[in-house]
Amino acid sequence: MIRRSFLVSGAIAALVGPLISPAAATAAPVAPVDRREVGNLTLENVPQAPAAVREALRRYQNARSASFQTWLEDGSMLISTRFGQTAQLHRVAGPGADRTQLTFFDEPVAGAEGVPGSADRFVFTKDTGGDEYFQGYLSGLTGGETVFTEPGTRNQSLLFSKDGRTMAWARVGKGDPDYDIVTMTVGDPASRRTVFEGTGATAPVAWSPDGKTLLLGRYLSATSSKLYLLDLATGKAKEINPSKTEIAYDGGQFTPDGLSLLLTTDQGSDFKRLVQMDLASGRMTPVSPADLTWDIETFDLSPDGRILAYSVNEGGRSRVVVQDLKTRRALPQPQLPVGVLGALKFSPDGKSLAIGLNAATSPADVWVFRPESGELVRWTYSEAGGLDLTALSEPTLANFKSFDGLTVPAWVYRPARINGRAPVIIDIHGGPEGQDRPGFNSRRQYWAAELGAVTIAPNVRGSDGYGKTYIKLDNGPKRQDSVKDIGALLDWIATQPDLDKDRVVVYGGSYGGFMVLASLAAYSDRLAGAVDIVGISNFTTFLTNTEGYRRDLRRAEYGDERDPAMKKIFDQISPLNLTDRMKKPLFVIQGRNDPRVPWTEAEQIVSAVRGQGGEVWYMLAGDEGHGFRKKQNIDAQREAETMFFSKVFGR
Repeated sequence: MIRRSFLVSGAIAALVGPLISPAAATAAPVAPVDRREVGNLTLENVPQAPAAVREALRRYQNARSASFQTWLEDGSMLISTRFGQTAQLHRVAGPGADRTQLTFFDEPVAGAEGVPGSADRFVFTKDTGGDEYFQGYLSGLTGGETVFTEPGTRNQSLLFSKDGRTMAWARVGKGDPDYDIVTMTVGDPASRRTVFEGTGATAPVAWSPDGKTLLLGRYLSATSSKLYLLDLATGKAKEINPSKTEIAYDGGQFTPDGLSLLLTTDQGSDFKRLVQMDLASGRMTPVSPADLTWDIETFDLSPDGRILAYSVNEGGRSRVVVQDLKTRRALPQPQLPVGVLGALKFSPDGKSLAIGLNAATSPADVWVFRPESGELVRWTYSEAGGLDLTALSEPTLANFKSFDGLTVPAWVYRPARINGRAPVIIDIHGGPEGQDRPGFNSRRQYWAAELGAVTIAPNVRGSDGYGKTYIKLDNGPKRQDSVKDIGALLDWIATQPDLDKDRVVVYGGSYGGFMVLASLAAYSDRLAGAVDIVGISNFTTFLTNTEGYRRDLRRAEYGDERDPAMKKIFDQISPLNLTDRMKKPLFVIQGRNDPRVPWTEAEQIVSAVRGQGGEVWYMLAGDEGHGFRKKQNIDAQREAETMFFSKVFGR
């Protein structure tokens, strides 16, 4: 059971006190709080949803998806899907075959990789209660999983050598900003050893074919990263293509001869291109078209090095390209539905390409393409929970001009029919270097069909997918410009004949939660309400309290709170200092174990807004982290959101 004072605790009050706007000190007394506990949820001022709301949500909440995880040596695959409360691993032996469940945990499984050369062994990662301190497990198809990582550490980027005998991964401890690189003989935890002490967010990217070298990547920001070759015999790492200019890299694979690398980079371009780098000379040869004005989002090379597959992010939609690597000749292309890519991976024999894909009007599923024959076969058929897929809303792309003339794209989901003017939910993605893409989203479909609401999902400045110039437009002291994009969107909404400018709610999580709170402060007179999910309420306290392995990465994006000039800007723009301007109802949703945006960010904004006499609903989950992943909690969240929308929309 979660126990929490109605008022801010002493520790949090000490943290928050000096940062609250002066008006808060003279605000009206805090209104009584209606508090109840349901399982691991603590709810304040959240009314219980009637049976009719739960019934209307049921079909949308029971839709499920299939996410490709890995191939096994026998040509079967592992997928992740949910049949109970959490997503677990299942094996699929062939097209349309039964999904055989392999893991049965209360916590969701984060990801899996098959052991090369083994027909029945794989590894997977799992955390506890959303704390993101992932542990690694080795398992077989008949169970018997064994943990091979250390408690209290976060483990990620698990990679196998070509022969499947050795595994490498990145590991960091609590409060530590620096990842180490660890190797282990598969099945022998006693052989685990640190082979490189990294700096910052360093991780293995690829093994060389001979198993003697690891390609390492160090992520600095969305527009800056570095690559190194680690000699495992000496423990020495040599930087590839060192430069004083910011360069972003993604992915990386050795060619079978070990003489070159395939990787994506924005060097010399505003967009990420696929190139082949000769390791001896450092010369880069373009593989994707040099004049392409979209990012390459991912790629994979067949084990024999002959066939290359890559995906282009064309304004949010994915297009898969298959070609001969040596001749650059186009091979038969997969004729896929329009959608968003989730996975792209060749089978161990190189004859099949797994493609994870979802569209706005169908859940994510896995397709398999055979490049030699051009045959495309759907392997999984995820249930839509009783939804009529033909009746779902297909988003359209809109563009609006911001305060400085910048064109901002947005996806718009409209109900099938609008009588008069529809209420609007502005759904703002996180990141901030994320991108809203037109994939399957049962939440937005529910809002359209059952609430009659139009969802607008803007890709405000700072979003990924539109080039590095666009992604830098909100960095550091320019943060408030992205909030002004929401003001421009409100202007656009007011010009649309089918949208009700007086019934607009801002909704978002993580950085999107900050945008919600900042928009509520800036445009309270133009909003009906706001829903903040695991959002940043004060940049100084956020950067102070976020986990150590994230802190410097976030400083690269938001600015450094230790710099007095930046600290002054943070004090000016942080929502916690602007609560006297928040005049409309606010709903705050938070996971207690969130390592990214600590729960104190939610607690302090709830307390401060109530201190101003504002209306605040609050939902805290004791068994969740950065967003809810367990079905019972997600169901409760959707029910509560529906009640909030009904209140502020006047339904």
